[in-house]
Amino acid sequence: MTLTIWIDLIYLLAAVAFIVALKGLSSPKQARNGNLLAAGAAIVAVGATFFNPEAQFSSHTTNLILAIVAMVLGAVIAVPVARMVKMTAMPQLVAIFNGVGGGAAALISITVFLQHSDSAAKPAVYTIAEVLLGLLIGCVSFSGSAIAFAKLQELMTGRPITYPAQQVINGLVGVAIVALALATLLTGSVTLMVITAVLSLVLGIIFVLPIGGADVPVLISLLNSFTGLAVAASGFTLDNNLLIIAGTLVGASGILLTRMMSKAMGRSLSNVLFSAFGSVVTAAGGADGTGETRQVKTGTPEDIGVLLAYARKVVIIPGYGLAVAQAQHTARELADLLMERGVEVFYAIHPVAGRMPGHMNVLLAEANVPYDELKEMDEANPEMATADVALVVGANDTVNPAAKNTPGSPIYGMPIINADEAEHVIFLKRSMRPGFAGIDNELLFNEKTTLLFGDAKDTLAKLVAGVQEA
Repeated sequence: MTLTIWIDLIYLLAAVAFIVALKGLSSPKQARNGNLLAAGAAIVAVGATFFNPEAQFSSHTTNLILAIVAMVLGAVIAVPVARMVKMTAMPQLVAIFNGVGGGAAALISITVFLQHSDSAAKPAVYTIAEVLLGLLIGCVSFSGSAIAFAKLQELMTGRPITYPAQQVINGLVGVAIVALALATLLTGSVTLMVITAVLSLVLGIIFVLPIGGADVPVLISLLNSFTGLAVAASGFTLDNNLLIIAGTLVGASGILLTRMMSKAMGRSLSNVLFSAFGSVVTAAGGADGTGETRQVKTGTPEDIGVLLAYARKVVIIPGYGLAVAQAQHTARELADLLMERGVEVFYAIHPVAGRMPGHMNVLLAEANVPYDELKEMDEANPEMATADVALVVGANDTVNPAAKNTPGSPIYGMPIINADEAEHVIFLKRSMRPGFAGIDNELLFNEKTTLLFGDAKDTLAKLVAGVQEA
């Protein structure tokens, strides 16, 4: 067999490995192995590319040196960042890495377009179409991911940013991009291509600005899908089957995950993208409709420690507050201590808990919480009515009964973890501030709810001490 056939065979095996790895990522138990398999397949595929005659590295030493330098620089930047990043900042890392992927696809499209523009003959229409597709999607993914990063990193407000006639302006920009892309397709003009790229970057920015913090998990998933589609378009441009397969896998899985996340929030994708959800804060800080302050019941860690120590079943419901406080290890310590006393304990995980898909699963895995102690929302809810204590740690909207009981509420229809069905609810919060939805959580005022205010990690440590003394 020729060298080209061997390289195509390696690409095929890498593509199969990507599919198997993607299957592994669907289970917390296999996620680590899935990641390692995908990374290994990518390394082998990249290595094979250096021997691909079409890459022309053997005849263009400068290209070889530039490629190696770029890879070394990427590794020098990415490896330390990935190892040192805190779990609370993982969504930001995913957003920026995703944006880099989209930007790379856009740059490939620009480079190929410029190469064709230098030739005497006008490139085929389908070639320009492939280039434009990668350019448009890649630019939107790059600039949109940059804004998502800024929101998550709190370099700008996480609330939706809106202005008059926003959707009309977005629509006009979209129409202008389509018109310019068609003109570029017909003329092959570099100038029109540049204007199209700039407008696509603008579209990515204005597309993400009205999306608030509560919808960031869906946004990240959607942008990830965009990057996959841009990579697939680059595969057509470069005539590389592996890029086409890998990009299509990412694009398809991202779209499916986006739909699943939207369903978990009880909202349509269009509502997530265009409703500016959370821009209006209607929470009254504990006040009722007449302006009177509603009372909540608070307790002490010592008393709650006794309650937990003598319970039969305790359900821990983690949220973003647990991630912010880096309290996963202390939560695991409390759970282990309770189980040593014969208490049944498990973690109830809402699909959109945290700020990205699977955030809570990864966070608890970092604390070596056994996978069989994690139960997804649909599995956990049937057991809530038999739980003695629901311990809510930093969650808010994902346990708000308004989603079930208050038609007209912004979150009405959103599936939640039914913490209110437990015999006792212990709510760990920093303050009475609302969650991302900007509304009061009626569970806080329920007669069976006891609040413990303070940093989640410190409060859980006090609960550990309380259980030990019980």
